[in-house]
Amino acid sequence: MADGYPLGFYFRVVFDNADKDGDGKIQDASFQSVSGLSVDVQTEDIAEGGENRFQHALPVRKQYPNLVLKRGLTTNSKLTEWCRKAVEDFDFEPTDLLVELLNEEGEPLMSWNVLHAYPVKWSVDDLNAQESKIVIESIELSYNYFNVIK
Repeated sequence: MADGYPLGFYFRVVFDNADKDGDGKIQDASFQSVSGLSVDVQTEDIAEGGENRFQHALPVRKQYPNLVLKRGLTTNSKLTEWCRKAVEDFDFEPTDLLVELLNEEGEPLMSWNVLHAYPVKWSVDDLNAQESKIVIESIELSYNYFNVIK
């Protein structure tokens, strides 16, 4: 922790129920980055009756963006198989996952329990013969909502 604030580089992602043949957890889920842990409250504008000067924005529902996970491309991955099964075969098996921000000892400081996630996009970075860099795969997941666990 830097001056009492957690650093965002030490985290893990644990998938539940996506590996039906094994112990129920996908173990090859190390990621370079996780984005999309946010929530927006949608509002509806209502004009005040008889008073044209005012308009009220009332909360209607919450909206969650897709969760985007990035990591180095792996050739033998249960997670990639789960994603390919969804996007290629249109066979979706939603699962819950846990994103954990860790302290120096590897213990969770804060966690996000993401519910009913399923892949909606899988992509690989551009291949370029003039660059010598690791190929990054991106997995984009749609989900219902998340809970913050402290």
